[in-house]
Amino acid sequence: MTEAAPLAIWIVAGEESGDQLGAKLMRSLKARFGAGRVRFAGVGGHAMEREGLKSVFPLEDIAVMGFSAVIARLPTILRRIRMTADAAVAAKPDLLVIIDSPDFTHRVARAVRARAPGIPIVDYVSPSVWAWRPGRAPKMRAYVDHLLALLPFEPEAHQRLGGPPTTYVGHPLIERLDEIRPAAGERGAPPDEPLRLLVLPGSRRSEVSRLMEPFGQALALLKERSPRPFEVTIPAVPHLAGEIRQRAADWPVTPTFVEGEAAKWAAFRRADAALAASGTVTLELGLSGVPMVVAYRVSKLEEVLKYLIKAPSIVLTNLVLGENVIPELIQWDCTPEKLADALLPLLSDTPERRRQEEAFRRLDDLMRIGDEQPSERAARIVAEVLEESSARTRPA
Repeated sequence: MTEAAPLAIWIVAGEESGDQLGAKLMRSLKARFGAGRVRFAGVGGHAMEREGLKSVFPLEDIAVMGFSAVIARLPTILRRIRMTADAAVAAKPDLLVIIDSPDFTHRVARAVRARAPGIPIVDYVSPSVWAWRPGRAPKMRAYVDHLLALLPFEPEAHQRLGGPPTTYVGHPLIERLDEIRPAAGERGAPPDEPLRLLVLPGSRRSEVSRLMEPFGQALALLKERSPRPFEVTIPAVPHLAGEIRQRAADWPVTPTFVEGEAAKWAAFRRADAALAASGTVTLELGLSGVPMVVAYRVSKLEEVLKYLIKAPSIVLTNLVLGENVIPELIQWDCTPEKLADALLPLLSDTPERRRQEEAFRRLDDLMRIGDEQPSERAARIVAEVLEESSARTRPA
């Protein structure tokens, strides 16, 4: 008897975070099926390539952020969508996994489904249909066979909105709690030392350009009002570190800048409080147990979109908790005065600080998935979708 051919799995990611998710999924799929029993191709970055993926083109071709950047690269992105779909259809894989970046990956999935409807498709990371454009959920049923969700409330949201079958597989941060959380004595500045304040102005140039000025002015007010002195640490993303340093040059408190993941987590473990741009970092801070104030500003054009947002909060930690325990100061509310007013109670033992700390202790139970790691659970669901697809095509 001849040995069966290896499984052919295509994985398509659109940016760095998707590349990291894809690499962990590939590792777990190799552990489940055997390294020699599965073959990978698609679109990914260095992490996925190290796990054995042959990328159709460099991920940098499409990994752009921000409205203006996308417009500038649109012809290239459209060509890459066609190229990816053509290659996937020609390869006839046993399964296609798309990862996040829905403006790119969902277009690929729709094209593949139209031309090769027999290829099962799994979507890893839900678009924010629970926040805005909920009509995307039922449309996804036409080209997504199963959705792997990172947030525990997303399966119910897709069921309510008519989306595809969805399984909560756990957020990748669950695998890193030992790095994020402080050891005994690591957090809590002694009374004779300055408090440790984290400032996180975002990972996009547009966020940094809009938030650094009000953040700096808020720190000036806080310096006048705080009962204790404080020091500021900024974990800067490498591609914006220079700009962040330049914009912080005239701040009333000279920040300490750290780069790299290990230094970032070390700063999280020591922090007493944080001022952060809205994003995944709010979930990182919540799991680390750092009380925070969250802010965000967008362009006037993007501001119009706020009327389409259906979620009760823009802060991921609030959404997971199901209550707005973290202050969020958005657009015109993102002023130095309001930021300082919200931060001040977090610098001492107050009801506002205790409320956040108590809420954060519930996150583990809310995000728990049992004994599996998120990438292992994702690989198990992928295997189940493969088996269901095989059963449908198997002769009676």
